[in-house]
Amino acid sequence: MRIRVSNEFGSTPLRIGAARIGVRASGSDVAPGTDRVLTFSGRTSIVIPPGAPVLSDPVELNVPALGDLAISLYLPGTVEATTIHNTGLQTNYVSLPGDFTAAATLPVQRTITAWPFLTEVDVDSVGPSIVTLGDSITDGTRSTVDTNNRWPDWLARRLQTVRDPVLGLNGRLGVVNRGISGNRLLGDSPNPLAGRSIQERFDRDVVATAGVRYMTLMIGINDIGNSSPANPVSAEDLIAGYRQVIARAHAKGIAVFGATLTPFEGAGYYSPEKEVVRQAVNNWIRSSDEFDGVIDFDLATRDPAHPTRFLPAYDSGDHLHPSDLGYQAMGNAVPLTLFRSLGAASLKAEAVK
Repeated sequence: MRIRVSNEFGSTPLRIGAARIGVRASGSDVAPGTDRVLTFSGRTSIVIPPGAPVLSDPVELNVPALGDLAISLYLPGTVEATTIHNTGLQTNYVSLPGDFTAAATLPVQRTITAWPFLTEVDVDSVGPSIVTLGDSITDGTRSTVDTNNRWPDWLARRLQTVRDPVLGLNGRLGVVNRGISGNRLLGDSPNPLAGRSIQERFDRDVVATAGVRYMTLMIGINDIGNSSPANPVSAEDLIAGYRQVIARAHAKGIAVFGATLTPFEGAGYYSPEKEVVRQAVNNWIRSSDEFDGVIDFDLATRDPAHPTRFLPAYDSGDHLHPSDLGYQAMGNAVPLTLFRSLGAASLKAEAVK
């Protein structure tokens, strides 16, 4: 196993004084016998320049499928969390001042639900990775904290239960969630915590992911919802953006599965005119045959009696984000046969070249 630590949005050097990894027992406790020292280029500490990430050296650690890890970083001095995943939806622990990375139980000063600096965990596996690229609905916004109820979590659970050598699904596919709340396809949000646009972060968040062979793409609802009447985003604008992502993925041999945009009537930025754009985008995703496959999240979550709204049981209450049950329905709606063949992406990439 190894980790990736990032200072990609920092303006000053970031010093990592010490780092360790283990299996989490409960709370901030590390399971006995699993604690491992992490090094970077053979050293126990490292200074990361602004704009750069680092990879730790790999360590041997047996981790159960769907298990929890305890990853500890010691940050000497005063550090500003400029590179951070804001909607972590997982309890993380901040200690009292000092290096407690080797402590079996962390002396907790406070908790946070964001992930500062830690951007990836790589696990040596015989199987490829699936990157789920998207916005808050992929990020799991409004799902219950500490329950892993994001739709990619439900997909990961399903993949762990499938043992089908014909499909090549033997619990070995990794799922990497690259959802960022507030994210957009065509441009950046005014809120820096919403991340850079999909087109800007594609190389960093998809191509640089270890073992990636598949990706899902569910993005665009924030582009539609936040567009102004004076300068509305069109379906054609979004389709052009999707085509760029598809082309860049195929150039790297990555298969792309397009996901339809879920209902949002009743959300704060909804309007009938914006609904027309959503419907046009979904129709194109379903019928264009430009993606390597389609995941119909709209069909899986909408109310048959009122298709522009969520089924009530699937609505978290803001009419934009699913409930835990809604996220489960989304994870269950992903056809596992999409991951049947590794050759399909390579063949399509050759055709594009």
